[in-house]
Amino acid sequence: MISFKGEDSTGEIFRSALCFWEEQSGWNGIASEAGPWAIAEFLGSPLDSRFVQSFKSVAASSIFERAQIFGRPFRFEDMGRLFLHKLRDHAGGQLSKLPSRIVVGRPVEYAGPRPDPALARQRYDLMFEQWGSEIHYVYEPLGAAFSFASRLERPTTLLVADFGGGTTDFSVVRVGAPGSSQRCQPLASSGVGIAGDRFDKRIVDHLVLPLLGKGGTYRSFDKVLEIPGGYFRDFADWSRLALMRNKRTLDELRKLQRSAVDPTPIGRMIALIEHEQGFPLYEAVGRAKRALTASDEAEFSFSGGGVEINTVVSRRDFERWIAEDLRRIEAAMDAALVKAKLEPVDIDRVFLTGGSSLIPAIRALFERRFSVDQIATGGELTSIAHGLALIGSDANPAEWSV
Repeated sequence: MISFKGEDSTGEIFRSALCFWEEQSGWNGIASEAGPWAIAEFLGSPLDSRFVQSFKSVAASSIFERAQIFGRPFRFEDMGRLFLHKLRDHAGGQLSKLPSRIVVGRPVEYAGPRPDPALARQRYDLMFEQWGSEIHYVYEPLGAAFSFASRLERPTTLLVADFGGGTTDFSVVRVGAPGSSQRCQPLASSGVGIAGDRFDKRIVDHLVLPLLGKGGTYRSFDKVLEIPGGYFRDFADWSRLALMRNKRTLDELRKLQRSAVDPTPIGRMIALIEHEQGFPLYEAVGRAKRALTASDEAEFSFSGGGVEINTVVSRRDFERWIAEDLRRIEAAMDAALVKAKLEPVDIDRVFLTGGSSLIPAIRALFERRFSVDQIATGGELTSIAHGLALIGSDANPAEWSV
């Protein structure tokens, strides 16, 4: 694993974040940074920059064509190439010589409404075209299975659950004894476009959006209508929130504010967007969510853009908000077992990976179906990368490719 160095480094983790600001020496007058350095640049000058995070979540979306940033259009592959360029710059020479073979992890099911896997593949091909001549796409939970298999000393039927930012994916893998010619044999995979980002949205939906006008009304001629939900859906999606800071959207919101029965909540939304408070807001959401993994209650505290929120959220409420999401995740797990023609009793080990695997309600879902001794965790943020690297070193990685 490459460890990134520098004052703003976070070790082996390089978040999919980008920050843009206007500068004559930059590309087309726009300078940029990525990963933890993007976060540092944004926090240093939030009003003069544009911050985009989790841009991967639009990879399979036909609705997303480009983002206008300081008047310049950026397609998905433009942001991806820029991200890789900056990642390489911050690798301290460890990526000065690129390998010819690249292994890219992909979810079993992409996030978003009506995702288009072929479109995602096309965009990722363009993103990586300057990096290697041999590109393989591998399901992310299969990568995690390879990583976990390196710990095993006997044949094992393994269920891997990968909880990412936008998707939850499952793979059932038969792991052979050490030294086997084909150590991992995939039996089945399934997935659902629900994971950590969706859980964040539930917190925003219940604690933040009511203060920003959700459920409110506005006057249109002689009618009183409910405020359109599209603005709130975009605000609750941190990959789209940053893109709301554009003239057309802000003009629409100001017009809506003038006709609102209660204009104050819409004014709060405008202030949060104008003052680039998306990142601090979602950091506050993340802190509360992480605190609930260890405590029955957590304080949700946010201050920015003239908006103050201080409230206590209980784990019980949070689990009630995500209950339907958990049911869909469990259904995806059942689908993987059905495809593999296996029952829970046939599974020897369960490996949970990804940040949301630490949520107690997620853990409880598996403990209801499997014994505690069967369940293993670890390397929540790096196991997939480690496993993909093992696949990349295989003599024939095409065996594992989608």
